[in-house]
Amino acid sequence: MRFGIFIPQGWRLDLVGIDPADQWSTMNEIAQRADAAAWESLWVYDHFHTVPVPTEEATHEAWTLMAAFAASTDRIRLGQMCTSMGYRNPAYLAKVAATVDLISGGRAEMGIGGGWYEHEWRAYGYGFPGIGDRLARLREGVDIMHQAWTTGTATLDGKHYQVDGAIVRPTPLQEGGIPLWIAGGGEKVTLKIAARYASYTNFAGSLEEFDHKSSVLQGHCDAIGRDMGEITRSSNFNTIVGATEAEAAERLRVVVERLRPHVGDERAAAIEEDYRSSPGFGTPEQVAERLAERAAHGLGYAIHYFPEAAYDRSGISLFEREVLPALT
Repeated sequence: MRFGIFIPQGWRLDLVGIDPADQWSTMNEIAQRADAAAWESLWVYDHFHTVPVPTEEATHEAWTLMAAFAASTDRIRLGQMCTSMGYRNPAYLAKVAATVDLISGGRAEMGIGGGWYEHEWRAYGYGFPGIGDRLARLREGVDIMHQAWTTGTATLDGKHYQVDGAIVRPTPLQEGGIPLWIAGGGEKVTLKIAARYASYTNFAGSLEEFDHKSSVLQGHCDAIGRDMGEITRSSNFNTIVGATEAEAAERLRVVVERLRPHVGDERAAAIEEDYRSSPGFGTPEQVAERLAERAAHGLGYAIHYFPEAAYDRSGISLFEREVLPALT
């Protein structure tokens, strides 16, 4: 199994209490630490307003961070989980991503999806199209990016996007263009797009749900004659590990109490339950056992979000010492 790590950027209220002037150095320190460790990739979210509720707390922009991390790290691959297709013109986005790929020496990944966070869509003036239109934009945008990265130009007279000989030069350093991570488990459209274009998928759920989505993806691959083995399946995991169950529970308590003033008691309780039920919560042995079970079902890549990261790195260190070696 391969592993990625999310860098706190504020979206999940994971920089609260840190002065804005110090937030970049905090994020960059974690990125450089991951670069020196065994993580294959680092990730940020493409959002503008905090979650689970919009607040005045900082949320740093994903592709700006990608360019910064491209310059400040040496080895680790750089991704977003995931870029919302509706937030940027796809030809422009292809250009931005190609530039990040060059700055990084060919380390960019492109996580891409239809987008879902209605509050920020409307606040930023994007409206909020229905799911069919959002996925249609995803399909057209992926086509444009694929053209741009493989040929240096893109032309499409689509329903949502029209580009006419858009030049994207230089093309990415990576042969064949930047790897596409198609995020989401929509069975009729998203996984169909993934079957045609993706190097990676990203969907979550129970083992039964994972198996079902995998079966749907297999069907779409069969329909176009593609070997599904060419596509690595990934999932994201909320992760809090402790040397003992009691330590993991105490770490969770600290995280929830940090969030409570910002989200309220009801949301805090829901967040606590979400973390407790995550395969990434518990002792290293428990987490490794659950991830190994996922691997047996075809999961090839696990991306971990540590809510403590900006404040306490000891949980990450424990994961690096005891979970990564057991599964890599």
